Amino acid sequence: MSKVAVVYWSGTGNTESMAYAVCEGAKGAGAECDMCTAAQFTADKVAEYDAIAFGCPAMGAEVLEESEFEPMFTSCLSALNGKKSALFGSFGWGDGEWMRNWEDTCRSAGMNLVCDSVTANNAPADSDLDACKDLGKALA
Repeated sequence: MSKVAVVYWSGTGNTESMAYAVCEGAKGAGAECDMCTAAQFTADKVAEYDAIAFGCPAMGAEVLEESEFEPMFTSCLSALNGKKSALFGSFGWGDGEWMRNWEDTCRSAGMNLVCDSVTANNAPADSDLDACKDLGKALA
C-alpha cells in the first residue's frame, strides 16, 4: 500500500474542497492518505510518503500564497527530486499562469509530476472534483 500526502493552503475553502477529493481518490485506489495544511508540513516529512499532492490557489498577480505555502514548498523542493507528485488549486482571475509557472518550477527541481495539474475557476465544479479524485488515483 502506498502512502500519499495531500498538502494544501486554502483561503476560501475552494482548494480545501479539492484536497479532500484528491485524498478520496487516493484512498479509493487503495492508498493510505494524510491531509496536511501547509503549516503542518515540513521538508522532513517528504521522505515519509511515496507520493505528494500539493494544492494552492493563485494569489495576487498569479503567484503561490506567500506567507505559508510558498516558503514551505520552497523548503521541500530539494527533497522532492524524483518524488511522485501532482499539483492542484483554484483561481479567480487570470488564465492559470500561476499553475504553469509552478509546474515549470517543479520540473526544474526534478519532481515527477505523474498527471496533469487540476485547476478550478473559483469554486470547484463536480467535474473539477472528479479530476481531483483522478489525480489522487494517479498518485496511489
